[in-house]
Amino acid sequence: MLSNHFENGMDMARLAWSRLPHSEDGELDGVGLLSTSSNRNGVESLDYEVIENYAYREEQAQRGKFFVGYNVAVKWFFALLIGIGTGLAAVFINISVENFAGWKFALTFNIIQKSYLAGFLMYILINLALVFSSVYIITHFAPAAAGSGIPEIKGYLNGIDIPGILLFRTLIGKIFGSIGSVGGGLALGKEGPLVHTGACIASLLGQGGSTKYHLSSRWLQGFKSDRDRRDLVTCGCAAGVAAAFRAPVGGVLFALEEVTSWWRSQLMWRVFFTSAVVAVVVRVAMGWCKSGNCGHFGAGGFIIWDISDGQEDYSFEELLPMAVIGIIGGLLGALFNQLTIYVTRWRRNYLHKKGNRVKIYEACLISVLTSVISFGLPLLRNCSPCPDSDPGSEIECPRAPGADGNYVNFYCGKDKEYNDLATIFFNTQDDAIRNLFSAKTIHEFSAKSLLTFLVMFYTLAVVTFGTAVPAGQFVPGIMIGSTYGRLVGIFTVNHYKKLNIDEGTYALLGAASFLGGSMRMTVSLCVIMVEITNNLKLLPLIMLVLLISKAVGDVFNEGLYDEQARLRGIPLLESRPKYVMRKMTAREACGNQKVLSLPRVVKVADAVSILRSNKHNGFPVVDHTRDGEPLVIGLMLRSHLLVLLQSKIDFQHSPLPSHSRSGSGAIRHNFSEFAKPVSSKGISIDDIYLSSEDLEMYIDLAPFLNPSPYVVPEDMSLTKVYNLFRQLGLRHIFVVPRASRVIGVITRKDLLIEEESEDSATMELQSTSVRGQRHKTRLLEENGADAERPLLNGLLVQNQR
Repeated sequence: MLSNHFENGMDMARLAWSRLPHSEDGELDGVGLLSTSSNRNGVESLDYEVIENYAYREEQAQRGKFFVGYNVAVKWFFALLIGIGTGLAAVFINISVENFAGWKFALTFNIIQKSYLAGFLMYILINLALVFSSVYIITHFAPAAAGSGIPEIKGYLNGIDIPGILLFRTLIGKIFGSIGSVGGGLALGKEGPLVHTGACIASLLGQGGSTKYHLSSRWLQGFKSDRDRRDLVTCGCAAGVAAAFRAPVGGVLFALEEVTSWWRSQLMWRVFFTSAVVAVVVRVAMGWCKSGNCGHFGAGGFIIWDISDGQEDYSFEELLPMAVIGIIGGLLGALFNQLTIYVTRWRRNYLHKKGNRVKIYEACLISVLTSVISFGLPLLRNCSPCPDSDPGSEIECPRAPGADGNYVNFYCGKDKEYNDLATIFFNTQDDAIRNLFSAKTIHEFSAKSLLTFLVMFYTLAVVTFGTAVPAGQFVPGIMIGSTYGRLVGIFTVNHYKKLNIDEGTYALLGAASFLGGSMRMTVSLCVIMVEITNNLKLLPLIMLVLLISKAVGDVFNEGLYDEQARLRGIPLLESRPKYVMRKMTAREACGNQKVLSLPRVVKVADAVSILRSNKHNGFPVVDHTRDGEPLVIGLMLRSHLLVLLQSKIDFQHSPLPSHSRSGSGAIRHNFSEFAKPVSSKGISIDDIYLSSEDLEMYIDLAPFLNPSPYVVPEDMSLTKVYNLFRQLGLRHIFVVPRASRVIGVITRKDLLIEEESEDSATMELQSTSVRGQRHKTRLLEENGADAERPLLNGLLVQNQR
């Protein structure tokens, strides 16, 4: 009977999730890698540039100051909702993980009072069940929720459209998958997935919810452009870090330093406000849980390792071992990145090609291996006698296995003994880090135990990274770094023989050094470490080890997220162009490619033929002067042309231009109609039905094209083109021959316009321009308004044209 109910429940779950697209429809596979059918050439870019066509200009002209104020207020309201939503999601994940871990350790401890073998088997089965639930959710329901999600979000904010990463199903899979994988004791964390969770919440709020599950609101559907969604997702990323580490300032700096490619001061304020809201929500939740309403959720639920009572001062002699910690962090971090590259490639080329069943077997096998090591190794370790505690000390020795605190009694023959290896192995990762960071616990851990834990956990972290479960690398990195940091602290204490040296301080510096050597973050990571440890005195030391570890790591490879983005086929535009670009021009980058262009008035049949013959997402539109000379008048996006073909309301019988450009004709489209749905492929040419009569009609593209695309001369260096492309978030740049005439020069003072009157005609511009107004007017009368536009020489695009 129970099995029948279970099967019925699984069938209902499959039926509910079957309404969503599968991974072969362009979504990421179970390990976060782009499927083989979606290689780098198939990845599309996002339209962060504002398309200032006539529909956009007409819509803007109808909006007054009230709408501008309303729009700003709505953006701040959305920042508030993102902060509340991400904070609640973080609270739910942490409470669930802590309760699963608490029940697991409590049940195991009760069983090992009678039999260690029975407790060992129960511990393995509980972890296996949790990990199986996580990997099953990922492989069958939400493939894009695998991994940390930070490389994918970084690619999105860099201007790359990766299908499936911001869907509602991805959000659900990320939340429940993280609970299973972290609660199951794998060598991974929930902090990276929380960043992805915040981004998903922000994106879903921006599009008004999920229409597939009827969880949408038209009132929330105010931001449909990629540009607005980018700002919301940035707020979500910062909120995720703020919720994971209770570090609101660190969240803002993380979004600025690590994931975004474009920033402005207005966005800074909203991101900071979102992070502050998250901090308030988390604080309120922790206050509510203190009354016992959250089960096993306790002080270890949210990461904050208060070491304010640790080492208060340091001497010049200690700078040498601290520098050694930075060097070790750079070496081990770079090695970690390289090993994960090898393992990920092997998984992609051999293991994960065999289907979802192999991914499930792999995750379950790693779960069993992790459980055996974390339970079995402490059994082989001899217990140590409890130290003599001070009368006012709050340290209790020994403690029961799974209990918060130091000095865990595990498989010890005497009551006043503890197992130092079980204190960090047979525990949650948050509590283990708290034990490693603990102050005034000198000689709690032996060098042999720390070295054993470092080797085993480092190996487990490398093997676990890349499995088909949500996985973050912040907490495993802190675990690894704090272990060898404490090792260096032991040697420093024994060498200098000073009472003021604390091993926990060195553990903190080791954690910072490994994260810096692996992820290559500096400013944001420094602030996060200060916020989670509540010790501002260690700021100079954290800065020192971060600078050293990053410098050492950069010698060998790039940061973890950049390397993983490259493995996933995400074509990121880095902050600096390659050196070889200095010797190349824009024309050389274009090569011998043939530019496909559209006439201003295009026949429907010709437009359909061009769209079917290629996958370009932007087409130059060419008009002719009275002398028959071709001139580029703008850029037409593929998505906009598909909207026109689907609506059919702009079809005309005449091949002559309409009068829309002169303003006598009305635009029959809202600008929002051209917005592509988030995380969707949008309209395809195969989805549009056109009759034979429709194919003989014409469309005047002038009202709908972008009349002011970015243009560069053919001899501009590729370095300058690269910087322009990345900093402005562009998708296309026209490459044209060197212009022969100058109609004006804009300087700084031309852009400092003071609005003395609402009538633009009263504004006076002091310019150094060479105007030639009479000649320009005569030229416009003879050749049309676009006589100044140059011929097109080439087209530089990002990813898919």
